[in-house]
This record gives sequence, structure tokens and C-alpha cells, in this order.
Amino acid sequence: MIAALTRGIKVSVETFFQPAQSNARIHQFVFAYRITIENISEDTVCLRRRHWSIIDADGRKREVEGEGVVGEQPVIYPGKKYQYTSGCNLFYEIGKMYGNYRMENLNTSDFFDVKIPEFIMVAPFKLN
Repeated sequence: MIAALTRGIKVSVETFFQPAQSNARIHQFVFAYRITIENISEDTVCLRRRHWSIIDADGRKREVEGEGVVGEQPVIYPGKKYQYTSGCNLFYEIGKMYGNYRMENLNTSDFFDVKIPEFIMVAPFKLN
């Protein structure tokens, strides 16, 4: 598991190759990732936006930006966690993602960015 800590917000990532949804003949490799956001600060925060950079093995880069995550803008209280699972399609068996969440401190109304650590997605058969 990969993790990063920014201003008391810890973001951890786990990845899972999805062989049933993947098809090497048409260059479609599907990965799921589970994100855990843990608030170890003393403030209540709300995840307002996300920004992802997705890079395939050939260097092809895509940017994804939008409100919240999986249709939600979760409020995360001190000492609590929020977890969600999403997915990504790659054109090759290997790629990586990284990005940030735009958070609002609900105690102060300040906005700040939280780092999503870079993580690698590798189809298991590439590891042999």
C-alpha cells in the first residue's frame, strides 16, 4: 500500500488488476484502486474536487478533474476515514496515476490541496 500525508490528511492507495474486464488484443487493461482518506487532523474537512494524472507505459498522459469522488463530496471528521473504490483503463499492461484532492476545512472555510501519492498499476503477468 502506498500512502502520503498532507496537513493531517493521509491518503492510502491499493490497486487491483481486473482480468475479466481486460482484453490484451484490443489494448484494454483495467485496474481498480481503493483509496482510504484518513483525517488525523483536529479539523473537519470536505473533499470538494479531484485531479488525476494517468500515464500509460508509452508516456501517453490523461488528466481527469471534477467534483468530489464517485459522485460524493464526503465530509471527514477528525479521527475518521472515508474509503472508496474506482477504476482506470490503460492501453498497456503498466501505467501510473497520481494527483490531488481539493479539500475544504469546514472549521475555517479554507481550501487546501492534499497529495494523492503516485502509484503503479501492473498486470500480474508482466511481473514474471
